[in-house]
Amino acid sequence: MAQIPDKAAILEWIAAHPTQTSKRDIARAFGIKGAARIDLKRVLKELEGEGHLEKRRKTYRDPDKLPPVSVLEVTAPTGDGDLYARPLEWQGEGPEPKILMVPRASDPALGANDRILARLTEVKGEAHAYEARLIRRIGANPLRILGVFRKGSEGGRIVPVDKGPAKEWIVPEGSTHGAQDGELVEAEHAGPKSRMGLPKARIVERLGDPSAPKAVSLIAIHQHGIPDHFPDEVIAEADAMKPADLGEREDLTDMPLITIDPSDARDHDDACFAHPDTEDKSNEGGHIIWVAIADVAHYVRPGTALDREAKTRGNSTYFPDRVVPMLPDRLSGDLCSLHEGVDRACIAVRMQISPKGELLSHSFTRGLMRSPASLNYEEVQAAMDGRVSERLEDLMDPVIRPLYAAYEALVKGREERQPLALDLPERKIILDDSGKVQSVAFRDRLDAHKLIEEFMVLANVAAGEALVAKKQPLLFRVHEEPSPEKLEALRETAQASGLVLAKGQVLQTRHLNRLLEQAAGTDHAELINISTLRSMTQAYYGPKNFGHFGLALKTYAHFTSPIRRYSDLIVHRALVTAHCWGDDGLTPEDIERLEPTGEHISQTERRSMTAERDTTDRYLAAFLSDRVGNEFSGRISGIAKFGVFVRMDETGADGMVPMRALGREYFHYDRDSQTLMGADTGRIISIGQRVLVRLAEATPITGGLLLELLELDGEAVEPAPHHGGSGYKGRPPKRKERRAKGKANAKKRKVSRQRKAK
Repeated sequence: MAQIPDKAAILEWIAAHPTQTSKRDIARAFGIKGAARIDLKRVLKELEGEGHLEKRRKTYRDPDKLPPVSVLEVTAPTGDGDLYARPLEWQGEGPEPKILMVPRASDPALGANDRILARLTEVKGEAHAYEARLIRRIGANPLRILGVFRKGSEGGRIVPVDKGPAKEWIVPEGSTHGAQDGELVEAEHAGPKSRMGLPKARIVERLGDPSAPKAVSLIAIHQHGIPDHFPDEVIAEADAMKPADLGEREDLTDMPLITIDPSDARDHDDACFAHPDTEDKSNEGGHIIWVAIADVAHYVRPGTALDREAKTRGNSTYFPDRVVPMLPDRLSGDLCSLHEGVDRACIAVRMQISPKGELLSHSFTRGLMRSPASLNYEEVQAAMDGRVSERLEDLMDPVIRPLYAAYEALVKGREERQPLALDLPERKIILDDSGKVQSVAFRDRLDAHKLIEEFMVLANVAAGEALVAKKQPLLFRVHEEPSPEKLEALRETAQASGLVLAKGQVLQTRHLNRLLEQAAGTDHAELINISTLRSMTQAYYGPKNFGHFGLALKTYAHFTSPIRRYSDLIVHRALVTAHCWGDDGLTPEDIERLEPTGEHISQTERRSMTAERDTTDRYLAAFLSDRVGNEFSGRISGIAKFGVFVRMDETGADGMVPMRALGREYFHYDRDSQTLMGADTGRIISIGQRVLVRLAEATPITGGLLLELLELDGEAVEPAPHHGGSGYKGRPPKRKERRAKGKANAKKRKVSRQRKAK
């Protein structure tokens, strides 16, 4: 007869196997059979009486306190490098306790989402309730899903919000977490597939009504794990901050440094002023440009809770209905915002430029400024176009016109430098008061926008150059040139369009700009712009200077937005250290961790970009959901094995024409040329072609749009049959495939002859 295990062994088993905690499961695990089960039942009763276990139905679970051995999920490291964990299967009434990992030298490295078995020790008087030592790693964190719960007779199902195959998840009874039908929920994978072949899940959090106003951005926040709640200690630190005084700062309060931002901006982190260069006689016709940036480093100091949280977030994330800020509003909307008429701490740079827009010299100072006006792009541009508002009358000659004069010089420098000049309109989603999409438009690109962009680029260059000259470590904004493979793909796309991207030379942005100029005004313009963008590498932050290819700059560091980017805060601290302005600069620990910090904030930036894009897709799908059945013009923006992506002209929304909706013939997918070839007609479907499509389905919860192809380059496409068939039987005969390839090659030869004739 098997020996009854001691209480510690039973607790360890229950903690390590939270889904197998019935008396039968425990007996099977320890090989206990027959009459010995009576003794096991007695031991379990004793553990229950001692408070180590709580019986729920026929299983034993932990009460309000965690058992000495528990299964934990490791969370992401904090800014200080501390590692915490959360208990799985927490059954207490209050919030789950915080657990600090205490590693030993012999322990393997742990990372976010690792599942571990750990021994816990309760602690008092600390921010965490338990300290944990690793027993063994169990495995990775189970897959998390976000979806809409549909209640059933025995539990229910979850319909995921992600695009793609609509695979549902079964939620067994007892794993619903009290979710109501139609609620948005977060769940995790739990156990083997159900009898219907669907995966099982258990709900871990209820997020409310998915159709409620402004729920779209909430979905993205949870789906991508963007922190949107500031810990109490962070808020307490921010609330305790006071405005900076002059002290040893340079007094810039008499300088008319104005802010120019969107009309709905809540924070203002950059201000500017310009005037003719009258001091340097050798620079006749040149300009002096001042750019002042909020001195966030004064408030967010290394090692503080504010700093740890800002580093964890990495950047602010912007949605049509809300902002998830990097810093609490006390800083981002108040003390670090350069509001009109109030004294604000800043780090400013004075830049001397030539009449041709060359940066001749620069110098930085830590100052105190007072902006005379907070302006928006539209009113500044209107004033320059002759429609001067009353409040801008006194600013035109001393402030506004000198800014534009300096900008005109920078335009000359830009034309000489030739940064990449992509023409890709940006969409703007306008919501009504209830959070529904009121309209979708493309943002205007005013000279006022370009002026501020050029000033900020110049200030970023100056910051990078100043720190390099002082041999001060920093984080650069790096954008490396395209890979040879991506460049060759772009060259083939250009060739197929009858355009030229020359070979055999060191690639410069001016070469790509020539290609874009060739395409401008033609049917290939959008295709070449999209293809050029896709050929680019992703920009990132790093301590090594590899230059910025897209801007055609040798040295570039983000300096101008420390309210919303942690990278800029690092650069500010580097300037503080390099100029010996105080004790709030870069610490030796910061310098030592520049590379992992750069990797982390590069990842958070990409996370925000993905979340923002997904949110835009969902808003567009909601906007178009009332127009299912309508026809739209557009261009093919992508080709895949399973279908064609179309960007619609009116809204810029991207929808998919699945392969089954392309027509009655079989299509061959050519990965290299990114084309589809019709097996019967030899029809070529490629990126950039004009199309007419019908909106077949719009799903706001996922952002998915399904389309039907009606016309291709003005020619009608025979619709696919709407019955269960596919319109063809199996793979077409080889002769049809050869015929299609022959027609495709003939078309390529024709394009080549046309290109040579030009």
